[in-house]
Amino acid sequence: MVEPVETLRRTPLSRDRILRAAVALADEAGIESLSMRNLAKDLQVVPMALYKHVANKDELLDGMIDVVVAEIDPPTVGADWKQAVRQRILSARQALRRHPWAPLAIDTRNMATPAVLAYLDSMVGTFRAGGLSADLTHHVMHAMGSRILGFSQELFDDSRRVGRSGAPPEPAPSAALPPEVAARFPHLAEIATAASHDDGSVVGQGCDDQFEFEFALDLLLDGIERLHRQGWTS
Repeated sequence: MVEPVETLRRTPLSRDRILRAAVALADEAGIESLSMRNLAKDLQVVPMALYKHVANKDELLDGMIDVVVAEIDPPTVGADWKQAVRQRILSARQALRRHPWAPLAIDTRNMATPAVLAYLDSMVGTFRAGGLSADLTHHVMHAMGSRILGFSQELFDDSRRVGRSGAPPEPAPSAALPPEVAARFPHLAEIATAASHDDGSVVGQGCDDQFEFEFALDLLLDGIERLHRQGWTS
């Protein structure tokens, strides 16, 4: 149950209540468990009652993403652009860690949702207010990619590969490469065991843990700052 029975009886059905219940269901059981029927069951209503507030599952997913994005901290007043950008991106990452299904949901939508667009617009505004040119900011947003939303598409991430069942495959355990593979690709084998990763800080699957994420983020921000000081243009 997403909410106590007595609360369900007292609270009228609304779009906000439906979206928050859907987020809670996805958090608890995974996005693959989400269906209008299951959601209606949790809310103790008939499925048709949901369609008065959300037209279909696509609209439901868009609304769920907006609920998650709304958890990201607002810009820090008085902070310089580099600090403000870093803090908001790490806040976005924390929001995604609370909702592990969200990165793939965001990545697979055909169009960005209103909340995502508003967040990206505010981040562009932060760069511009910090003195970065529109030209540099354009290229910065490309370089940041999904990282600006708190996650990155990992090089060895199998979570986006869909199997015959229509669902992503089970994640492989983190381990060194098999001997025959290591012999064929020695450089990959060398770095595969060069560092350990904290599984508890991973967003999605792969090696994208907190250390790796912040390492790459700081590299990007330092490089952006250097280009800005040099007056770089394309």
